[in-house]
Amino acid sequence: MAYRLLLVEDEPGLVMTLSDRLVAEGYEVEEAGDAHTALHSATTGQFDAILLDVMLPGGNGFDICRTLRQRGIHTPILMLTARGQVVDRVVGLKLGADDYLVKPFEMAELLARVEALLRRTQVQAPGSGSSETYRFGDVAVDFRRAEVMKSGQPLDLSAREFKLLRYFVEHRGAALSRDELLNEVWGYNAMPSTRTVDVHVAWLRQKLEDNPRHPQYIQTVHGLGYKFVG
Repeated sequence: MAYRLLLVEDEPGLVMTLSDRLVAEGYEVEEAGDAHTALHSATTGQFDAILLDVMLPGGNGFDICRTLRQRGIHTPILMLTARGQVVDRVVGLKLGADDYLVKPFEMAELLARVEALLRRTQVQAPGSGSSETYRFGDVAVDFRRAEVMKSGQPLDLSAREFKLLRYFVEHRGAALSRDELLNEVWGYNAMPSTRTVDVHVAWLRQKLEDNPRHPQYIQTVHGLGYKFVG
């Protein structure tokens, strides 16, 4: 089955160029040319990734990104913009974007970024052909719906906590450094302290572990970081 992409861009020439190339590469592409249409499509449709321009008629990509994350929609977002300042890049990533590409860009780089996003979100449960769900202990994670259940009861995870859990599951059994988690989950290396990772891990343990003081699943690797065993 082809991956479905939502292309949010208002420049007709660029839309045609990107859409034609993406379709030629085997993707299914839906287009949205303004903020209202983009938000509606991203909220109601099923997409594997969103290519989101910042400057749009009726709004901007930052607001769309923020709204989607607040609504619990974790579809990977690659922001496309002519803005190149570091502050703009950081704002987008802080709001929940997964990657950032500054115009003008080479098509090869765009395709590589999209492929990387899709690789990071394809989670395979051991012994299963499904990439939608994963279970450990009495916890069930539905990646498509961005839902987590424990003992049949829904858990309230923030967007960042969900992304951190997803990364742990994707790399289960591997020792992950705090710097790697910052780079891959937060998306940039501008955080003032790796303490941020420790705080989010503590929150996840409180919600997922039967005994957060002696975690069974999110284990500490002393001198390095953490390891997910599930």
